[in-house]
Amino acid sequence: MDLYDGVILCLQQSTLNKKVADDHRTLGRMAWHIVTTFPEMMNRIGLKVKGVKENAPLPKSADEITKAYEKVSTSLIQQITKNWNDDTLQVEDDMYGEKYKRGDSLYMLLSHETHHRAQMTVLMRQAGLKVPGIYGPAKEEWSQYGMNEPEV
Repeated sequence: MDLYDGVILCLQQSTLNKKVADDHRTLGRMAWHIVTTFPEMMNRIGLKVKGVKENAPLPKSADEITKAYEKVSTSLIQQITKNWNDDTLQVEDDMYGEKYKRGDSLYMLLSHETHHRAQMTVLMRQAGLKVPGIYGPAKEEWSQYGMNEPEV
């Protein structure tokens, strides 16, 4: 299980559409945005990511979102392995009206995903879900490591 799946698998069906504020994304919408960004961004730089279309509608379950994430991430790895080499990372493509090296575009995708995963952990806590440790133990996990929770 990768880090993203850890966040998605902790979602509950009852919380996918829970709104914290009317003008913000739900947990389900945030997760789906991450999934659909793979083809949206990577198709711009010559990789044909398969699994979902960039404008695909939001699925009804966390399981469907997780499976779609697995498909697009596997497809991305296959596309890079098959079509790119070290020199390809230096090729520049148009990315939203600017020129980016392909290696930088991959970094942008990773940063985008990290940013939204972090937002999801906040939404999860607000929805009353257990938050998984992603870059270390979450508040709820400190005791599993024989440590006291950090002071609040």
